[in-house]
Amino acid sequence: MSPILLVLLFVVSAVLGYVIIRNVPALLHTPLMSGMNALSGVTVLGAMVAAGAAAATNSIAALIVALAAAALAIINVAGGFALTHKMLSSFVKKKGGTDHE
Repeated sequence: MSPILLVLLFVVSAVLGYVIIRNVPALLHTPLMSGMNALSGVTVLGAMVAAGAAAATNSIAALIVALAAAALAIINVAGGFALTHKMLSSFVKKKGGTDHE
């Protein structure tokens, strides 16, 4: 594929993703975010495959970019799960508290 086509695909995907996420109701945001964090693991695998392909071609620059992509994807997944856990823990009742309902 040509680099211009790949950049165009990236831009269209980014805009489409933004529009879709912007229209998600607040009630569905936490479950959707949790599911997307799991799906983001595919990004980690893709970055690792890119790093393997870069290592096979002996391109140091491509290997550095691929490893940086893998590191950022791992940070994204870990941070997303940590944030989802924090958001979901706010819905758990505390033990020993009085219930005024």
